[in-house]
Amino acid sequence: MCGIVGIVSSDLVNQQVYDSLLLLQHRGQDSTGIATLEGDFFHMVKASGQVREAYRTRDMRQLLGNVGLGHVRYATKGDAAREEEAQPFYVGAPYGIILVHNGNLTNTRELTAELYNVDRRHLNTHSDTELLLNVLANELQTSIAGLSLDEEQIFEAVTRLHERVEGSYAAIALIAGYGLIAFRDPHGIRPLVLGHRTTDSGKDEWVVASESLVLESGGYEIVRDVEPGEAILIKSDGTMTSRQCVPNPELVPCAFEYIYLARPDSVLSGISVYDARLRLGDVLAEQIKAELPDVNIDVVMPIPDSGRPSAMQLARKLGVEYREGFFKNRYVGRTFIMPGQSVRKKSVRQKLNAMSVEFKGKDVLLVDDSIVRGTTSREIVEMARAAGARSVIFASAAPPVLFPHVYGINMPSRQELIAHDRTPAEIAEILGADHLVYQTVEGMNRAILDGQDAVKSLEASCFTGEYISGNVDEEYLSWVEATQTS
Repeated sequence: MCGIVGIVSSDLVNQQVYDSLLLLQHRGQDSTGIATLEGDFFHMVKASGQVREAYRTRDMRQLLGNVGLGHVRYATKGDAAREEEAQPFYVGAPYGIILVHNGNLTNTRELTAELYNVDRRHLNTHSDTELLLNVLANELQTSIAGLSLDEEQIFEAVTRLHERVEGSYAAIALIAGYGLIAFRDPHGIRPLVLGHRTTDSGKDEWVVASESLVLESGGYEIVRDVEPGEAILIKSDGTMTSRQCVPNPELVPCAFEYIYLARPDSVLSGISVYDARLRLGDVLAEQIKAELPDVNIDVVMPIPDSGRPSAMQLARKLGVEYREGFFKNRYVGRTFIMPGQSVRKKSVRQKLNAMSVEFKGKDVLLVDDSIVRGTTSREIVEMARAAGARSVIFASAAPPVLFPHVYGINMPSRQELIAHDRTPAEIAEILGADHLVYQTVEGMNRAILDGQDAVKSLEASCFTGEYISGNVDEEYLSWVEATQTS
C-alpha cells in the first residue's frame, strides 16, 4: 500500500503535489518523493520519513515545472530502511521516464530474469517498482518508430506491459518532453481516480491520485476512476486522451481499501468508504446478536480511527450506548503499516491511552476494523482491563485474516496471522478477551457492495485464499514467506 499522485497544471506544480501527499500520508510513512517535469528536464527529491519533515524550502525551489508526481511509501517489497528504494524511480531511455507505483507484482522472479537475460536492463534495487518502470521503458523503446513519440506508441507499450506484468499496480509516469501517463492493472485492485478543473483563463488541469479526497481538496471535479487496464495520457499542455489496453478487464477492487486503508472521506469505484464502514457496522451487529444473544454489553467503544464508523453504527443497531474510551496521540503513525513487529508493539501504548472513567465496572464491546497479527488487539484488551473493564468483548468489522496478502499490503506470512489455523475461541484466549466476534465474508461483501452495481466482487484473498491475478500458488506463497520480512 502506497499513495501516489500525478498533476498536470498550468502553473508550477510543486506545492500542489506536496499538499496532495500530505492528504495521502495515511497510506505510507516510510519515505516520500516528488518529481517534476520542466520541458525536457526532470527535477526530483526523495527522502526517508513523512512528508512534513522530508522537504525543505530549498527542495521545493528546485522542483520546477508544471507537470509532477509524488509518492508516499509503505514498504511491501524491498527494504524500508534503504533510501535508494524510495520512489520515484528513473530511467534515462527512451527519452527519460520517471515512475511511481502502488501495488505488488507477483511475477517478479520471471520479470527479473527476462529484464536481465532478454532486455539487457540493469536493476539496482529489489523494488518491484523498478521492475515495472523498466518493463514500461523497454516496451516503449520497442514501440518507437520514427523520430518523434506519439500517443499510439505509448498506448501500444502499455498494452504489451499488461501482457508481461502480473499482480496489482496503479502507476503514474512522466515522460520527458511529453507529459504524464497513468495506468491500472486489468483488475483495478489498487485505486486510481481522475480529476479535472478549468482555470479562469480556460486552461485544462488534471490530477490522478490514489484517493478522491485529493481531488476534492484541490478543487478538482471527480471525472471518474481510471478503469482497470486503461491508460490515461495527459500532455504538458493539458490535452488528455485515454485508451483501454487489455481485452477483458474486470473491476475487482481490494476489500481492505474500504475496511482500513483509505480515508473515510474518499470515494473509490463509486463506493463511499465512510458509508461502507457504516454498513459493516450494521452487518456486524447482526452477527453479534446471533453469536452472543445472552451476553450483556454496557457500552460500545471504537478502536480509533478506522474502527469508529462501524462502531457508531453497531451501537445504534444494538441500542447500546456509544462512548470514546481511548484517547489517541495523533503524532504516532498507524501501527499496522509500521515496518517491524517490535515497532508496532512498542507504538500501541504510545498511540492510545485508556480513560478509566469510561471503562470502570462496565461490560465493554471494543470494535476494530480488523485483526491481523493481533499485537495491537492484545495490547488494547490489556489496557481496557487495566482501566477497570468488568468484561471485554472484541469485535472485528472484517473477517478473519487467514492468508497472505500479495497485492500490496504487508501480510506476507501465514505464521504471523493470528487467525491462521486458529478458531475464534482460541484467538479470544490469546487476546485476553471474554468473547470475540468476526464479520463473515458474506457479510463484508454485502456491506461494501450494497447500493451499487458497478463493482460485482471484491479482491478478498487474505480472507478466502482465492487469488485473482498472477500465478499465486502454494509454491509462490512459500517463496514470499521465506523472502519477505515484516
